[in-house]
Amino acid sequence: MAWNSFLKNLIGGETNTDVAENDLAPNSGAARNENLSGRAFKKQLEEAEKAVLLDVRTAGEFSSGTIPGSKNIDFLSPTFGKKVEQLDKDATYFLFCRSGNRSGQACKMMHKMGFDVRNLSGRDWRFSA
Repeated sequence: MAWNSFLKNLIGGETNTDVAENDLAPNSGAARNENLSGRAFKKQLEEAEKAVLLDVRTAGEFSSGTIPGSKNIDFLSPTFGKKVEQLDKDATYFLFCRSGNRSGQACKMMHKMGFDVRNLSGRDWRFSA
């Protein structure tokens, strides 16, 4: 998968934000960590057998509006790691925040812990893409 990005950069063209950050095949059954566009995020969320939507923004941000059905676990909270440890590793987690930065960091952390995660890239949490 890294070759696709390399070739696109070499010959010009945009990189695909729907490409996995690891080299596992999409249906390998192993935990994956992917950055997705709004459209791809929504599609995978709808198709996942056991999906959990996580808003990793602060409680204040969460209360100002979120994606319906999402659970809030504040990435900046000192208890974030403890709360994540209690989650079901058999589920696929779909994370988002305001810009994709915190959720991207949370995905990396959770993936290292053995979770199957997807990050909503950019400021697209209302699925406008």
